[in-house]
Amino acid sequence: MLEIALEHHRAGRLDEAEAIYRQILSAEPRHADCIHLLGMIQHERGRNDAAVRLIRLAIAMRPAEAAYHSNLGIVFQAAGQPHEAAACFERALALKPDWAELYTNLGNVLEASGRLEEAAANHEHALLLKPDLSEAHCNLGNAKQAQGKLNEAVACYERALQLKPDYPDAHNNLGNALAAEDRVEEAVAHYEGALALRPAWASAHNNLATALLAQDRIAEATSHYLRALALKPDYPSALNNLGNLYKEQGQFEQALAHFSRAIEIQPDYAEAHLSRALVKRFECGDPEIAALENLSRQAQLTADKMLYIYFALAKALDDIGEYHRAFEYLRKGNRLKRQKIAYDEERTLGLFHRVAAVFTPSLFHRFRRAGHPSPVPIFVVGMPRSGTTLVEQILAGHPEIHAAGELTILEKMELNGAFDAIGSLRYPESIPALDESSFQPLGEIYLSRLPLPDHDCRRVVDKLPGNFLRIGLIRLLLPNAKIIHLARHPLDTCFSSYSKLFTSGLDFTYDLEELGRYYRAYAHLMDHWRAVLPPGALLDVRYEDVVNDLEDEARRLIAYCGLPWDGRCIRFHETVRRVKTASAVQVRQPLFRGSIERWRRYEPALAPLIAALGSPGAGRKSNTEAQRAPFPGADHAKD
Repeated sequence: MLEIALEHHRAGRLDEAEAIYRQILSAEPRHADCIHLLGMIQHERGRNDAAVRLIRLAIAMRPAEAAYHSNLGIVFQAAGQPHEAAACFERALALKPDWAELYTNLGNVLEASGRLEEAAANHEHALLLKPDLSEAHCNLGNAKQAQGKLNEAVACYERALQLKPDYPDAHNNLGNALAAEDRVEEAVAHYEGALALRPAWASAHNNLATALLAQDRIAEATSHYLRALALKPDYPSALNNLGNLYKEQGQFEQALAHFSRAIEIQPDYAEAHLSRALVKRFECGDPEIAALENLSRQAQLTADKMLYIYFALAKALDDIGEYHRAFEYLRKGNRLKRQKIAYDEERTLGLFHRVAAVFTPSLFHRFRRAGHPSPVPIFVVGMPRSGTTLVEQILAGHPEIHAAGELTILEKMELNGAFDAIGSLRYPESIPALDESSFQPLGEIYLSRLPLPDHDCRRVVDKLPGNFLRIGLIRLLLPNAKIIHLARHPLDTCFSSYSKLFTSGLDFTYDLEELGRYYRAYAHLMDHWRAVLPPGALLDVRYEDVVNDLEDEARRLIAYCGLPWDGRCIRFHETVRRVKTASAVQVRQPLFRGSIERWRRYEPALAPLIAALGSPGAGRKSNTEAQRAPFPGADHAKD
């Protein structure tokens, strides 16, 4: 009878299995196996409390049965109680120390508890006992990925797939690791592999959609997000991700609805709270502010989650004019973020000096005939939050300009050693060691990686603000490219950066003094470029001038790009395109002057920034005077 019941159980016929288990128990009430298996049926039905009671009863009858302790651990793990689960797995291993699968189960719950090194050690022990255990390779990959060891994680997942090619979890997790390494095309292939094996897997659809977005395959991404939600309507991550896509496309009502639904399902979903806060306008007495404040007092929220709540509260309180309280949350959020990152200020600022030392007038004279002659690229550069997205949106209104967003082509070429010389010389010191003939092929590589628009365009905008560090390199590779530099009041620029939680990079923005010193180094470098480049190589544009005189500045931009004027450029907020930056909401609205001199609302709290910018009187000029002042350089960063 027990064998027949187990056949039903394994086949998922739980009612039939339960009936036989109970029939056995009516004849033999202390049949521990039947009690244990009834507990597992309760677990499979989602009744974990009942499962715990039954399995513990079986353990009381046969305490030396390792399988009972192991399955009790699985129930606790499913119930979100990793500490209890770990204790059960450890008891089972004490009874059966050569059980490889049990070591990897223990590793999984240790990872869920944040004990990553111990988790990896248990998976590795499982592999010592059973080297071909594909699940242990996959789980070890998860632990390595959680530690940030992406190369090792990829190797683990690939080994798991060598052993078990039809392993959907390994495909999905390998996709995650590859996506984190920016190997998006490979990630997409593995997500698709996971879905070929398990088509109704909501998580893999969600992951695939996010990878497709990285390739700007918006329609396909939307389809997969919707498929994930069709399979799992109460899926907070997919709701938040789809909401962010709607936000980037300017569909704010749909975005708000998705963020709110995600929060309704998971009230402590910190990322969705920040996503919603950035889209909506808060009013005094808004109950969502009280909800955010309640969350900020919840001790169980991790520091990672609390970051989002602090930045969301700062935005909400700024909306209602409570600037002192808003800054206190900004201070808390930035302090938490700064503790999490390893920002090497000396190395970062040292690069500015190294670049200026390499790109001299004699270098440009020597390579004056170098580079690819294409006029296609338009580079928009500057500090983050200086107005680069606004200018990109103005340019995107022109039918002959394709705005490609923040492209990392040059950054990746640099990281991959494309500009390094033979021997040990790395960029930027390698540039003088290159032959003049090297620059045209490098320019061709850049051009070959530009995303091609569906329609005929004469220009493509690369709006990566940090390319201000590579202006000299751009000049050598693509001497006919247009370079537009955006500058904004230093305190508005820096405070706006400090008020944002960026998705990645920009590690210098989370401490006011470090931010001020970074701005000064940037201003020095911009002065250097103006000194060593010929007139017309660079167009300086002030954010405040664009706001105060949109049409004249837009005409100046289009003329600099060598194109005829088109009135759609000043209706930039009507341009239909995806905007992925922190300015996604602002550029969907007509221009307003509210962001000019916003820093003054927070002036008492900005003393460390003002001092770091180089003068105790930084920012004291009126806006009108600042408009007439030269661009901020080494000697007038105070403006």
